[in-house]
Amino acid sequence: MKLKLLPLALIAVTLFSCSSDDDTDAANPEDQEEQNTSCDKVENFVFTEKDGLVSVEFEDAVFTDSWKFKKDDNNASGKGYMVWEGDQYLGKPGEGLATYSIKINNPGTYRFLWKSSVKTGNSGSDHNDTWLRFADADDFYGEKEGSIVYPKDTGKTPNPEGASKDGWFKIYRSGNDLDFKWQANTSDNDSHPVFVTFNKAGTYTMEISARSSGHAIDKFILFNDTYTQSDATADDVQLSEITCKN
Repeated sequence: MKLKLLPLALIAVTLFSCSSDDDTDAANPEDQEEQNTSCDKVENFVFTEKDGLVSVEFEDAVFTDSWKFKKDDNNASGKGYMVWEGDQYLGKPGEGLATYSIKINNPGTYRFLWKSSVKTGNSGSDHNDTWLRFADADDFYGEKEGSIVYPKDTGKTPNPEGASKDGWFKIYRSGNDLDFKWQANTSDNDSHPVFVTFNKAGTYTMEISARSSGHAIDKFILFNDTYTQSDATADDVQLSEITCKN
């Protein structure tokens, strides 16, 4: 009996080994395909909204030389943060431009916030702002208790107090707590939270450009009304999935 069972055992072992080899060979092409489609160039990043939230590390874009990457603040998340150290462009948006591609799956209105800090001086009202534009969104506005303002030169009124031009909002933070915090308002001395409306699912472009030197930005989010601000800005919120431009 032992002599008869031995060949059967050898056959079983051989079949099992062949099956294992086949599974391994089949998995390799899939792993390689996933690796080939991973996005390894920042300029091709597309940040994907999921369940009404976009969460992005600000440094994940292509920047001009005067945007400096820093890692010297423990209150910054991710790899670090970016700070503008070039000239000030208080009335001239479009300098020091960086862009982000954002894929919206759930159309609607989203609130915009970023986490920023003042790195120059000791005043919370200076070196505290950067330009922002959503030129291809269906609407881009500030709203406070029913009062709505639109960027200048868009054909929409009323416009914010203070600087605005060519569809750009000046987005500022206030208060003398200069460290990183979540705040993004427009309209001087009459702060309006900022909102963006996307009527259709699709990929949209967010643009930022330099305004005040010493303004540092760590992260930004867009969130719809299924989130509270505290939930959307919580430390354990996952970053948006990054895919590649076609």
